[in-house]
Amino acid sequence: MLPATGEPFANRQNQLKSRKSQKTYERRIITRSQCRASQSFFEGLPSEVFDLILDYLTVVDISIFSMASKAISNCIVSHVSTLSWKNKVVLWKFHLCSSAKDELSAFSHYRSLGLLFKRCTLLLPTKDRLKFMSSRLSQVTCFTLDQCTSTSGCLGFACYGTLLQTLIAGWDELECHRVFNFLCEITNLTRKIETAVTSKPGSSPHLEQQIRCFCRSVLLDPWQSRQDSLFWLTCILKPWPMVSQARLLFILYGPLQSDGKVGWQEVCGGAVAQCRLWDLAKAITLLYGKADAKEWTTDTVLGIVDEMAVLPAPWYLENMARLLILCGNNICYSVLASRAINGRLFDISQLFVFIILVSEKDGYCMSWSVKMMQQLCNVFPGASDKWLFLQSMENMLSEVSMEMYELIMSGNRNENQETFQNLCSLLNACAHFHTEILYMFLKQS
Repeated sequence: MLPATGEPFANRQNQLKSRKSQKTYERRIITRSQCRASQSFFEGLPSEVFDLILDYLTVVDISIFSMASKAISNCIVSHVSTLSWKNKVVLWKFHLCSSAKDELSAFSHYRSLGLLFKRCTLLLPTKDRLKFMSSRLSQVTCFTLDQCTSTSGCLGFACYGTLLQTLIAGWDELECHRVFNFLCEITNLTRKIETAVTSKPGSSPHLEQQIRCFCRSVLLDPWQSRQDSLFWLTCILKPWPMVSQARLLFILYGPLQSDGKVGWQEVCGGAVAQCRLWDLAKAITLLYGKADAKEWTTDTVLGIVDEMAVLPAPWYLENMARLLILCGNNICYSVLASRAINGRLFDISQLFVFIILVSEKDGYCMSWSVKMMQQLCNVFPGASDKWLFLQSMENMLSEVSMEMYELIMSGNRNENQETFQNLCSLLNACAHFHTEILYMFLKQS
């Protein structure tokens, strides 16, 4: 056997080395590309097995898992789109949440759902993220304006608001405007509001109740920040003229009757408790707090208050006085001063008498009313105008007292018990008011 020497052997060795180096180089290239394109362990699983794994996870765990990779996120999106998952996780018995524990459980669950939807759709544009949410919630009747059978006792809108707040937390104003427009489109909210504010107040009580529950629970109440609440309230009110804004603000925040309907007639027929006017006062204060902004000027807010004071008829003056006191010093003074500037001396005197009465009945310090009177006196330019104002107010105190007395004497005292109590409160208020005035002058002398 001849030894493998010479040129053929050398060529064969060179060919082997070349093949080895080429394989090594090719292996390196394949390895790097395979690292980028290779499937993970979960992606290689059958969809049925992957769904079984997800069934063992909580909604929060699934939301965290969805951020592992884009491919896993797509698999989870497919999973949460199935009918079985919607029936198991999305649907909730909102009318059976009778205890505080059940309510907290429902809110926590839908907050987790909002977090899941937020994380699953991180790479999608705003419109597609909203469509994703809407398609997954479309079967929930309690999230729809027209389909819920028990609007007043249902947690559906409140849970929807919790989910929406979690989903859009951190979004800028432009994206939130898109959210509002999207909600108006899918719920036909703009058309419903138009019907409510152009109809006679109270003629569509169920529609007013639906608008109030949806706007308060979904858009307004979930936010803790005043700036966020003002943004959504501005979105709701701004498209409408001032008269409609006043009506809509009363629909959203006005006092309710015992059956859940908006209490249009209650503010006109008799005294309304302080607690029932508190929400309306907070809403007016929220708008007035940004009166330096271009959306809400001082004149605009005062115009809304004046329009509201005659809806559906002129308010019972005690209610108007109580609302102004709840709104605070600035708004109360601005309303009274604007009427003084316009020469409405009778209106100021009459309203101020009831401010004194409410201060007595609701336990406010009477010195506050005296200071308010001093501020109003400074609005009038001359001493004669100030004297006319004080004289008009004192005459009005006597006139209101005599009207109450005549009303009591004309009927049965038992039937006019409330009027009798008002008269007693007014007499006490007059005594305390004038005592504070005398004390003020004694301190200055």
